[in-house]
Amino acid sequence: MASKNNSTFSVLGSDLSIKGDIKASADLHIDGSVEGDIACDSLVQGETSKVTGAITAETARLAGTVTGSITARELVILKTAKIDGDVFYDALTIEQGAQVEGRFAHRDAQKASQPAATPQGSKPELSVAN
Repeated sequence: MASKNNSTFSVLGSDLSIKGDIKASADLHIDGSVEGDIACDSLVQGETSKVTGAITAETARLAGTVTGSITARELVILKTAKIDGDVFYDALTIEQGAQVEGRFAHRDAQKASQPAATPQGSKPELSVAN
């Protein structure tokens, strides 16, 4: 396992195809294909990469195709990216030309929309992200 002090990273090359979830303590660079969920500290996705599954990262820089939800503190969506899924973020940058099919919501709104224990007989409130 890599510690936060090390600058180690893992690279999944363009010739690599993975079926299954990935959990990385190091930074992750993906040029290949992943069919499964990804959880890591920092993710960089190459233009030729395809991810089918949920992505959870502190920082993410996406340039390829993603089919699934994305949750990141700092998210950069480059102009070559094609995303089909909901996006939850704290800070967001989208280059002109990026394609996104889904909803955008600040992570505070995501937390607020998760069901909480409600007193019996009361209706849950609906929160809308602007």
